[in-house]
Amino acid sequence: QVQLVESGGGLVQPGGSLKLSCAASGSILSFGIVGWHRQAPGKQRELVAAITRGGSTNYVNSVKGRSTISRDNTKNTVNLQMNSLKPDDTAVYYCNAAVSTLDEPLRTRSYWGQGTQVTVSS
Repeated sequence: QVQLVESGGGLVQPGGSLKLSCAASGSILSFGIVGWHRQAPGKQRELVAAITRGGSTNYVNSVKGRSTISRDNTKNTVNLQMNSLKPDDTAVYYCNAAVSTLDEPLRTRSYWGQGTQVTVSS
């Protein structure tokens, strides 16, 4: 079984910064592409940033230039550094990862964390 746990959310003033972390645990064979998604009240969940195992990154336009996604493959962790935060960034942020396990080495499954709340408000 694989678990993803997000941390680092909280209340921050506009213009502030937060660093979100996603840690994967379990019988992991390969920790593949990872995406940070967010869902604001009344809105659909959207992909904010993604990073491949090799370190290639992609960002949604609304956070490009303000956010950096990074990973440590030795620790199965992915971070999302968010700067110059705006009220529109308020949402629950979820980590999603493609993972293969020791039990099923030829199969990649998608796992989600429980989410961490980010609130940007003065």
